[in-house]
Amino acid sequence: MYTIIIILLLILSTTAAITTLSSDITALKAIKSSINPATIPTYTCLHSWDFTSDPCSPPHVTHFLCGLSCSGDRVTQLTLDPAGYSGTLPPLVSQLTQLITIDLSDNRFHGPIPNSLFSLPNLQTLILAGNSFSGVSPPAITNLKRIQTLDVSHNSLSGSLPKTFASLTELTRLDLSFNQLTGPIPILPKNIIQLALKANSLSGYLQKQSFAESTQMEVIELSQNSLTGTIPGWFFLSPSLQQINLSNNSFTRFEILKPVNSSLVAVNLGFNKLSGYLPAAFPAYPMLASLTLSYNNNLKGRIPWEYTKLTRLFLDGNLFIGLPPKEFFTRKASVSGSLGDNCLKSCPAWSELCFKSQKPWSVCQKAYRHRGKLESKS
Repeated sequence: MYTIIIILLLILSTTAAITTLSSDITALKAIKSSINPATIPTYTCLHSWDFTSDPCSPPHVTHFLCGLSCSGDRVTQLTLDPAGYSGTLPPLVSQLTQLITIDLSDNRFHGPIPNSLFSLPNLQTLILAGNSFSGVSPPAITNLKRIQTLDVSHNSLSGSLPKTFASLTELTRLDLSFNQLTGPIPILPKNIIQLALKANSLSGYLQKQSFAESTQMEVIELSQNSLTGTIPGWFFLSPSLQQINLSNNSFTRFEILKPVNSSLVAVNLGFNKLSGYLPAAFPAYPMLASLTLSYNNNLKGRIPWEYTKLTRLFLDGNLFIGLPPKEFFTRKASVSGSLGDNCLKSCPAWSELCFKSQKPWSVCQKAYRHRGKLESKS
């Protein structure tokens, strides 16, 4: 009995002895003081940060109810609730050297991201999405050697990205969408699985060196940029790729090579400037179910029957001619999408695929230069 009492006393004394490292407390105070008090409602995590008690010492009954986690006397997670906090992120955040996770998403933080943040040696998750951070993309971002998830989407970052992220060997998810970033796509790290750079102003071509080492990539989201040139055949061939979205760019043509062990399920190339003919090899991708090539493109010729194998197909707003494959309209057909706004003949109005009307004859005639050529092709 006495032994049990002694053990309990030792446990209690050890627990009570935990006091947060003073430099961590200084950093936490700086974070709270950098936020406008008027944006800290009484029900929020930050309101419970009352430094009359110790941040890492349990029990948290009235103070430090949420917003941070500790291991021993060090803060390891800074995860604020999306309460609309408005303020800046102070450079003193770098004193929280044991941080593994920072999540400040869906608030109203503004100003530059302090370079000191990227000196945190143990940071694995950095989520600053849905704020108003501004300034140029910090070159020091590549110093986060242990980072696994990096999400700074929906902010106002500008300038070009670092030339390479190759040193971030543990990075699996990168999302910098909805910013104002410019320049080419950087060299990507080898273990990345999800890449999202949507709605920026990235430009240039798809360079093989950017993607050469990223053989585990499953999702590529590059829509709403200013990328141009040819979408090369190798781009579709990575065996791990499942989803590709390159819509709303300025690509002018694309190449399709014979697939080998492909996992590709969905491809969106709509709203580009693509020209040429539909390659019969595209439906040869064994798992491809959804393909979008809608609008702003100028694809011509007949629609190969192989495309009837897909379950979602959007070819509207091009210049396709002739009779659409009859397999689209059988009872067994399970294709949804649109073939409208083309130059097709006899696209049945009862089919969902043909709800949109076809282009006027004059438009089609002009696209194929003269009526005889159009009739010969259709």
